[in-house]
Amino acid sequence: MCHVLVIEDEWLLAEYVSDIAERAGATSIVTADTEAGAVAAAAARRPDIILSDVILLTGTGPHAVRTITERAGPIPVIFITGTPDICDPCDPPGVVLGKPINERAVIAAFRKLMPA
Repeated sequence: MCHVLVIEDEWLLAEYVSDIAERAGATSIVTADTEAGAVAAAAARRPDIILSDVILLTGTGPHAVRTITERAGPIPVIFITGTPDICDPCDPPGVVLGKPINERAVIAAFRKLMPA
């Protein structure tokens, strides 16, 4: 079982990233488009992996990830962003991939981080 949280504010990209995660091995996926929504989704069910954009409608992916991991403990994260140079603070550190999305890179990173 691998539960994934996708944090992405563009619905089409959220669907695309979710599809990639499913092909990489995710067994369940939830999406959020805001920092608060991501934190709430993670509180409802702890994700095994987080795939997150950096800039969201409200808040940021890195801040959401930090809040989630402070509450739930370490969780692998892949940041997928059009602004990799401003992925600061990307704490906890994770894989940072740029947009446009490279499916192979996302799948490779996902499989490397996926819990056994």
